Amino acid sequence: MALRPLAAADLDHLVALDADPDVMRFLSGGRSTPPSLLETKILPRFLAVADADHRFGYWAAEQRSTGEFWGWFGLIPEPGRTGEASIGYRLRRATWGRGIATEGVRALLNRAFGRHGLSRISATTYEENRASIRVMEKSGMTLVRRFRMPPEELAAEASFAADPTEQWPGWDVEYAITRAEWQRQPWNTTNNR
Repeated sequence: MALRPLAAADLDHLVALDADPDVMRFLSGGRSTPPSLLETKILPRFLAVADADHRFGYWAAEQRSTGEFWGWFGLIPEPGRTGEASIGYRLRRATWGRGIATEGVRALLNRAFGRHGLSRISATTYEENRASIRVMEKSGMTLVRRFRMPPEELAAEASFAADPTEQWPGWDVEYAITRAEWQRQPWNTTNNR
């Protein structure tokens, strides 16, 4: 897999990705994100996260030899929390079960902690999304809390078209890893051990 900064030219890829009901299952109950929303709100938000140092942003995940678009990964700063960020990702169904999500999350953790010296990274998912929970656990993250996202936070969600009136029956879960915990990971590719 190769990661490159997400670009405005990726709009069609994002539309196709969010049109798959299986991809959107734990985000919107399987509903597609309207293409106009991706074009006017979501993709501009993604592009606005990028900073000059490439500390934060969204990256397109591609098959290294062919350039085939597989999905995206994001490293997003936590507002008001210096040194903290969250990770998110969305991948085409064809990549599932191949270790691509774990590879991408670990690459962003190595970037965040190794290159940029961040102190804590978190990620959230729905409690029934066992595949994403396994990715977090294989990346050294541990469960921090179970919570319910309030309607106002759901409405402000930046990566899909959320319906704040439609609450999931279960819990969301937050996983996190600190810089010290990352330094102990066997897959850590830096010299900061």
